[in-house]
Amino acid sequence: MLRELHISGLGVVEDCDLELHPGLNVLTGETGAGKTMVTVGLALALGQRASASLVREDADAARVQARFESPPPLPGDAEGPGWAEDGEIVLARSVSADGRSSARIGGQLAPVSALADVGRGLVEVHGQHQAQRLLSASAQAAFLDRWAGPEHVGILAQLRVEHERLLSAAERLGELAEMERERERELDLLAHQVGEIESTGPRDGEIAELEVEEARLTHAERLLERAGEAEIALTSDDAALDALARAMTALSAAGEIDPEARELGGRATEVTELAAELARDVRVYRERTALDPARLQEIRDRIQALRSLSRKYGETEADVLAFLEGARARVEVLAGVGDERRDLELEVQERRASVAALAGRISAARAKAAPGLSAAIRRELVELGMEGALVEIALERLAEIGPSGAERAEIRFAGGPGQSLLPLAKVASGGELSRMMLAFRSVLVDLDDVPTLVFDEVDAGIGGRAGIAVGRRLATLARTRQVLVVTHLPQIASFADRHIRVTKRSGTASVDVLEDTERVAELSRMLAGLPGSGSAAMHAEELLAEAGRTKTKR
Repeated sequence: MLRELHISGLGVVEDCDLELHPGLNVLTGETGAGKTMVTVGLALALGQRASASLVREDADAARVQARFESPPPLPGDAEGPGWAEDGEIVLARSVSADGRSSARIGGQLAPVSALADVGRGLVEVHGQHQAQRLLSASAQAAFLDRWAGPEHVGILAQLRVEHERLLSAAERLGELAEMERERERELDLLAHQVGEIESTGPRDGEIAELEVEEARLTHAERLLERAGEAEIALTSDDAALDALARAMTALSAAGEIDPEARELGGRATEVTELAAELARDVRVYRERTALDPARLQEIRDRIQALRSLSRKYGETEADVLAFLEGARARVEVLAGVGDERRDLELEVQERRASVAALAGRISAARAKAAPGLSAAIRRELVELGMEGALVEIALERLAEIGPSGAERAEIRFAGGPGQSLLPLAKVASGGELSRMMLAFRSVLVDLDDVPTLVFDEVDAGIGGRAGIAVGRRLATLARTRQVLVVTHLPQIASFADRHIRVTKRSGTASVDVLEDTERVAELSRMLAGLPGSGSAAMHAEELLAEAGRTKTKR
């Protein structure tokens, strides 16, 4: 429940404090006095969009604070910070002259969206634009769905989720169908690339190895000549090996006499053995080196094939092999698209069946709930002075199931006996629409726990007799909810538990809580425009007496 509202620097309001009653709070005042600034200020505290134009000319910022008695649990407490403290919660909003906005909850900085999240569980505002909203098909269906009960609302939420998933799967299936031809072209290209690389079969470092062998075969004749010369030098008569052998024999003999010579003889033996081994290796190298033009051509062809791959798929053999792995992986992905498409076709089929089943349950619940809601609204309209009004909630089948079901709900209205039931948007006057909105809110009041209801200009387009009926209904609502009403009708104001007058002097609005004779004077002004009129005062007292009797009876 809203306990207190403080506003400063907002429009014609310089600075004011407003304490609210638990029951029916009524704001009255001359046109332009600033009544609407109270509801505008409250809307700012509830996270509504702000504009620098709202800031009073002589103020640096517009500031609003709203103190609520906190009903447990508060929206957001389960997942966000616990904003309530000592059973209260304070929402604050500041809008500077340059349009910058800030928000606080319980003295803590918070995003403006948090004000809306928390405020949604504290206050519900009904103004002229909300009454106009009643003309939309979505709002009419929403009222019916709320009347059908929480289980039905839960099934409707399931339908929205399932319908969204169906659309997503169907969209993806359509994308795959469009991609089919392109996929086939890509698969053909990848198959050619993979086949080309696999048929060549490159190895990492292979070109370097082949280039060494190519060089050897290219210069085989010269290599043979040089190897022969080396072999002759090592093994022919008087060659190096014979000389080393003689040196080894001489040093070995000397070593039998002199230990120092023995060490030299050992070294000569090692050198002689190494030279003999070198001679054998030279002979093997010469024998292995041969003129082989066929092998040389084979190597050159292989190098050319490998370099051709490198030009297409990567600078090195490692790059080419990496490209091959990537191409194989892409082939697997594209090949899997066919499996994905089959899976999606099955999913779309299953989700369509699920959507149809949920929509069927929703249709049945709406068909069952519509007569009951229609009857309840008719009873409320009688309470609001529209005894002959007829209301029917019709269900029209849609061409296909949507996220809200298989039908649209339409409120049909007739203002009196003998009139045809027609869509509400075509026949309802402004006053009838305001009372219709109040009727719906009254019927649905027990379906939620919002403790404070605000009605701004609910009396639009109605006169005295209808005003009494509306005031009576608002007073009834105020027995279980706190209600705040901005009105220009004395018939409604007479039912107030707390009557607040807004006046403007020298461009600045102020608020006063009226009691007894002050209320009579204000109602007289509203009735005749003459606060001092004796007849108007008598009429005002009659209104107050009648309102008092009505509230006592209820």
